[in-house]
Amino acid sequence: MNPYILSLLFFGLFLGTSITVSSSHWLLAWMGLEINTLAIIPLMAQNHHPRAIEATTKYFLTQATAAATLLFASVTNAWLTGQWDISLMTHPVPTTMIILALSLKLGLAPLHTWLPEVLQGLSLTTGLILSTWQKLAPFALLLQIPTPHQDLLIFIGLTSTLVGGWGGLNQTQLRKILAYSSIAHLGWMLLIMQFAPSLTLLALLTYLVMTTATFLTLKNNNATSINTLATSWTKAPLLTAITPLPLLSLGGLPPMTGFMPKWLILQELTKQQFPMTAVLAALTALLSLYFYLRLCYAMTLTMSPNNLAGTSLWRLPSLQTSLLLSTSALTAILILPLTPAITTLMNL
Repeated sequence: MNPYILSLLFFGLFLGTSITVSSSHWLLAWMGLEINTLAIIPLMAQNHHPRAIEATTKYFLTQATAAATLLFASVTNAWLTGQWDISLMTHPVPTTMIILALSLKLGLAPLHTWLPEVLQGLSLTTGLILSTWQKLAPFALLLQIPTPHQDLLIFIGLTSTLVGGWGGLNQTQLRKILAYSSIAHLGWMLLIMQFAPSLTLLALLTYLVMTTATFLTLKNNNATSINTLATSWTKAPLLTAITPLPLLSLGGLPPMTGFMPKWLILQELTKQQFPMTAVLAALTALLSLYFYLRLCYAMTLTMSPNNLAGTSLWRLPSLQTSLLLSTSALTAILILPLTPAITTLMNL
């Protein structure tokens, strides 16, 4: 793609997210979401492959449906209460509709079915943008909405953690596994959103770092399925040795960074007198941990088959920049000892 057009599309992504994050009026927020959607669609369709075009069409239809529902709900709220302000949502009906519309935009269960299919049709770079940057604007709106009934958010959060763990168990395509991983992590954030918004932001930041590290590792190895992970040793032995750590961090194992938000979320849920919710969320985390362990096993403990189709590749020098990969991988592994300092900063 022409670098000028690429720069314009990235500027559109940045502008749309910035408008939505900084707005307090529903029309401005809706406009920012639309700019965001229109900017990423050419990036998704640049491959000119039937799978990419199919994924782009599915993404456009779901985002257009969510945006139309959001606009309808905000107009209904203005009609019922006379308020366009995001933080002054008082009527339960438009508030529920907006929460469901933003859940559809994010790919939260039970409105999640488009996300694995769309992510499977994209390149790893575009998939990274869809799994990280595109989550920021809807999350900023969810954080600003006062929720009159907490049961809806807890239901969506628990369903997402369960579907995210259950759905990834029998997958062999890495992009679909990462899609279900995204659904599960967003479910954890939604569980705690009404009780501790700062903790939601912390979980979102750690998710962004860990997902970036995983996507960039797969891109470096040019891996799209579990079978291709077995040839990683010949391409990048050092990277292959380190990769299980960010994967286990995504699963929430100590002493990696991913354990910190899960630990703090379970602690906060218990404090808020939701012990059963905390237990269910912890049990669903075991489902996710299984397929992360499966990826680690395929990558580090198996050898590629000794036949013509599985011949080890030449170890050519990689031409990809590795600064972002190394930074995100180290951050995904080493931040847990800073938990006391981070909690102190969140409580200031």
